[in-house]
Amino acid sequence: QVQLVESGGGLVQAGGSLRLSCVASGFFFSTSMMGWFRQPPGKEREFVANIGWSGILRYYADSVKGRFTISRDNPKSTVYLQMNSLKPEDTAVYYCAARKAATLGWEVGDFDSWGQGTQVTVAS
Repeated sequence: QVQLVESGGGLVQAGGSLRLSCVASGFFFSTSMMGWFRQPPGKEREFVANIGWSGILRYYADSVKGRFTISRDNPKSTVYLQMNSLKPEDTAVYYCAARKAATLGWEVGDFDSWGQGTQVTVAS
């Protein structure tokens, strides 16, 4: 059974940092493409970042480029999202997602499994 469990969310002041973690189980993590999405209040879920199986390929939404960093630790079956210089508009529920296909995914429908989400709130 595939499980993705996020942690690390919370309340932070604008300009602060948080690191999200997502621990995976029930599938071959080291060969899976992973991604982070977020859903702001009252809005659709949106792409934040993705990472290839080796960690070399990484892509970001323009809104977070230069502030967020996605990484993975395959032996620990964990993917991370380091978020720096946080802004109030980064407030959202953040979701970890896994994709079985060998290519990177960009849309919600490209991913096969999802975590339960972790709330990030950035106060101004």
